[in-house]
This record gives sequence, C-alpha cells and structure tokens, in this order.
Amino acid sequence: MSTSDKKTLFQKIWDAHVVTSIPDGPDVLYIDRHLVHEVTSPQAFAGLEKRGIGVFRTQNTVATADHNVPTINQHLPIVEPLSKFQVDKLTENCAKFGVNLYGLGHPFQGIVHVIGPELGITLPGMTMVCGDSHTSTHGAFGTIAFGIGTSEVEQVLATQCLMQNKPKTMRINIEGELASGVLSKDIILYIISKLTMGGATGYFVEYAGSAIRSLSMEARMTICNMSIEMGARGGLIAPDDTTFEYIRGREFAPKGEKYEEAVAYWRTLFTDEGAVFDVEYTYDAADIAPMITYGTNPGMGIKIDETVPNLADIKEESNKASFDKSLAYMGLHPGESLLGKEINYVFIGSCTNSRIEDLRLVAQFVKGKHKAPNINALIVPGSKQVEQQAREEGIDQIFREAGFELREPGCSACLGMNEDKVPKGEYCISTSNRNFEGRQGPGARTLLASPLTAAATAIAGKITDVRELI
Repeated sequence: MSTSDKKTLFQKIWDAHVVTSIPDGPDVLYIDRHLVHEVTSPQAFAGLEKRGIGVFRTQNTVATADHNVPTINQHLPIVEPLSKFQVDKLTENCAKFGVNLYGLGHPFQGIVHVIGPELGITLPGMTMVCGDSHTSTHGAFGTIAFGIGTSEVEQVLATQCLMQNKPKTMRINIEGELASGVLSKDIILYIISKLTMGGATGYFVEYAGSAIRSLSMEARMTICNMSIEMGARGGLIAPDDTTFEYIRGREFAPKGEKYEEAVAYWRTLFTDEGAVFDVEYTYDAADIAPMITYGTNPGMGIKIDETVPNLADIKEESNKASFDKSLAYMGLHPGESLLGKEINYVFIGSCTNSRIEDLRLVAQFVKGKHKAPNINALIVPGSKQVEQQAREEGIDQIFREAGFELREPGCSACLGMNEDKVPKGEYCISTSNRNFEGRQGPGARTLLASPLTAAATAIAGKITDVRELI
C-alpha cells in the first residue's frame, strides 16, 4: 500500500458513505441512522408536511423524548407549557410520519445519546446524525456522528442524505496509565483545557493511545461526547474487542452469523499505519489529574489542586476578552483555590455521565457514607433501562441511604428545564458537558467535574480532591 492509499479511520467511513461529490462543493453523504428528539424536529416535520412528502426511510429513524421531559412524576402531565407542547408535538409527528418513538412511559425512553448505544442502534462504521451537538458521543463506537441543524434534520428526513464539506482530521493520543481517581471525564476536560474551546474547530478528532484503549465503552462515550466543546465537528475511537463485546446481544444489534459477519467488517475499521492527520497531539496520562472548571466555558479548566489562573496566563486572545466577565459571573478571583469551597448542589447525569457505569462508580464511593447537610444531591439516569438496572442492583437503595435523590431519565437538569433548576448565585458541581452562563438555571454557577469528584464534594459539602478519600 502506497502512502497515498493509507487512510485514517475517519476517511474510510466518510469515503464509504459518499453518494456523490459536488464539484468545488460539498459531498452528498448517506446517513445510516437519524436520531430525533422533540427540540429540533417540529420545524423539520412541518417542512415535510408543507412540501407534501414523507420520511424517506423510517426504518433508519429513531425518536425519543428527552430534552423537555421532567425528571420527576413522569406518569403525570408535563406542567411547563412549552415542554409539554414540544413533547406532544413529537408524539403527533412520529405517529403521522410513521417514525418509531420511545416516548415517556416506554421502557426504551431516555436521553438520545444513551439509548442509541445501549439498544444496539449505534454500530461501528456508521454515519449518524441528530439535531443535537452531542451526537459526537456515538463516535466512541467508530462512527462518524455529529450534530445538525433544523434545516438539515428536514434534509435527512426527506432524503436520508446530507450535504457536508469534509472536515480536516486530528488525532489526539493519550499514552500511559491513568492515576487512581482519574476518570475519562478528567481526560477530556484536560484536553479541552490544553486546546481551548476553539482548538479543534474544523476538525474531526480521533482519540488513540494506550490510555484510550484501556477505557470501557461508557468512558469512551464520555470523551467523544465532549469533542464538540473544543469546537470539533465530532470525535471517534477505533472499535476493538471492548466495542464488540459491548454490542453483543443488545436489542437491535446483529445476532448469530450476522453478528460474526459484522465483527469481521468492524475489524477493518482502524487508521492505517502511516496515514497522515492534518494535526496530531500526544499527552502523557500521568499528567492528568482530577479536573474542574472555574469559568463559563468547558475550556476554562484546571487540575483540582491548582488555582484559578491570572489573565496573563491565558494564551488565546479570544479567551482573554471573556476572562474577567467569566470570573465575575462565577464569583471567583485569579489565584484562588477551589479546594474547600462550599457547594450546595451536586448533579450527576446528562448524556456525558448518566450511564450505569457512572452510577455504579458513585454508589461504590458513597456506600456507607452520607451527604453533607448543605448539599442537594441529584442523580438523573440516562435512560429507563439504566434506572431499572440501578434498582435491580440495589444502587437506588445505596443512594437513598446516602441522602442522594435518584430521579427519572431526561436532560432537564443539564439544561435548567422544568423543576430542575439551580437557584441564582448557587454553585453546582455537575457531570454535564457545559458550564455556560445560566446553563442550569438563570444565574446558576456550574463547575464541571467527574462523577467521582462530584460524589466526593457531596459527601464533604465542599470541593474535594477525591484522591484524598480513596
């Protein structure tokens, strides 16, 4: 194989899905799976209706209600009018257009980026889209998965294709062993702190290296989920035996001979030795510590035992302009240590960290302990299946005894929707993916961290280095 024939994983999948290329323009890309939820789909369905056409391939389209659903009393009507309207509209549209819907009350309902993998809908080598930026999550399986806008949702519903310019490629290698107490969430927050929130703009990122290969599928999903937070179009990880075993036996995954045939193909999905990336970075896993954000974007992160930087430490000019404003919003000062800072809210959930592995980690840590009196500790599973599994394993009882509240699945605690809002001026240690102003409620102050750091903070009642407690 000549150098020119060697391809990255991204190039292999992309090239296999190009229907046609427009001269001096974008490629027409075939889309294997289209995930739909209630926020970005109403206008798209309305567009189809106006044009008098249907969904081109309903069998490739899966819908769920997640963003606007409350995380308590899901058997009751939704109280918030806009949330109720959007969820009801999704139900109506899916019935009208013949799209498979996992709505409230369905045993497969949940956050769209949690149910896709757990049901075996997400498979290696696919192209996947959804009207949601964190569609990059599915890249953990070796897929090209990315978020799209409302007009593009309509385009895929109508044609099962999408016009896209081919992104540049980046590889980020994490080599070595992670220290105790360091999770995949710390890896991605570390990377974003190095590259900043715009450092991967225009690129599709492949994560590689010994530390990445050692991760579980849940941990890989966490990393790919937050690729978008450094501006990347998406992120992916080459599938391997860990991937194949995760998929085996899942509801909609291939079975029997078809599974074996699929695995034989999936084993070809890797970056060829000598393939060239536009940009490449390598980091030492030993340098990664438990991370926490201090500002109002995910790139404003530090190791938990470091101090808030000074303006002179900020290298990107675009970040300097917002630095003072961010600290003012967060009520923090340059040179300040976050360790020991009292916190009143802890949120463990979102499409980043709401899978059964996350809940098991937290349950193992808090078992036999009790949250501090000042802490409101909220745990939101990513799906009805995760919720059910937590109850079957007795995790719900561990949380109850520790003073944590286990809710029902949904996105609203990440978005500050329905009843799931953090009060103005209060701090929340969150396992979510975004810490923008008002993200978890008007005036709420969000600090991103791993599930273990969040759990340690809940027990101590203040920001804590989990390495001191394990």
